[in-house]
Amino acid sequence: MPRPMALRGCFALLLALLAVALAAPGPAAAAGDGRRDAAASADAYWTPQRMAAARPAAGDRRPATAVAAADPVPPSHPFDGLPQVGTFFWTDGANTGRFCGGTVIRSPHRDLVVSAAHCLRSPDPKKRLSFVPQYHDGLKPHGVFPVEQIYIDQRYYDLGTNGGARWDFTVVRLGAREDGRPVQRVTGGFDLAIRTGYDHQDVRLIGYPGNSDTKYPKPLDCSSSTHRYRSTDPAAPGDFLEIACAGYIGGTSGGPFLVNGLDGYLLIGVIGGYHTGGDTPDISYSSYFTQDLLDLYLQAVDDEDPAKDRRAG
Repeated sequence: MPRPMALRGCFALLLALLAVALAAPGPAAAAGDGRRDAAASADAYWTPQRMAAARPAAGDRRPATAVAAADPVPPSHPFDGLPQVGTFFWTDGANTGRFCGGTVIRSPHRDLVVSAAHCLRSPDPKKRLSFVPQYHDGLKPHGVFPVEQIYIDQRYYDLGTNGGARWDFTVVRLGAREDGRPVQRVTGGFDLAIRTGYDHQDVRLIGYPGNSDTKYPKPLDCSSSTHRYRSTDPAAPGDFLEIACAGYIGGTSGGPFLVNGLDGYLLIGVIGGYHTGGDTPDISYSSYFTQDLLDLYLQAVDDEDPAKDRRAG
């Protein structure tokens, strides 16, 4: 069966993007002693107890209970996760542990993760900001990777989480693990897919819930379809990917929308946008991935200075 033209164009764009990126200078491949110290410190700090006690990122508005839906909603179920999907952990200005999901994407320097901008836009200190791939049951199966840079579209800073909902995505560059290995060499990664269209019949949605019946939470997994949703809120304009999956409560922001590609999964969205990913646990949204996200990707590959929130001083 012929592959849809939207995905054919996506693959061609990915190849062209990688060709440009591979020719560009980037950060040093090997981590220095200071970076290794930062990775060791992050690994020591984020104990199972501290990770389990962390709360969803500020701005995640989902309630803990669902509203009865007119149509059946595909169920989600807990599982042990995927190596490429994990959780950012940090402590905020009040020293409260916070978390949000993220996904490792393929890149020339093997050090990039995509998440939701609303998770990481706040100007608070975000101390000990780190990424834990495939976090589950209090485990860190692939170690801990400290965050080095966060790339967010300036319009998201300027317009805020509602007015800038179309740009609720971020590219994050990670430092190496304590042994000097970059994240993609450890976990693998997925291709970042741009402008793939809104209608997909088989989409995998993964998210880390903010509360659990067990001491140490597991990520949620669900398969459903997506379609185009045009916001009816004039304060949060834009077109978004919409997906129905049950139980995606607060904390699942930043989790990936995944579809099958030629070489594994493609990342086509993250939970975020249109009221920071959804106003109910059973319907989730993603900002549509456009050239604006590719620009952030290239900035991260080239190790450029990211945009800054002007209100952060």
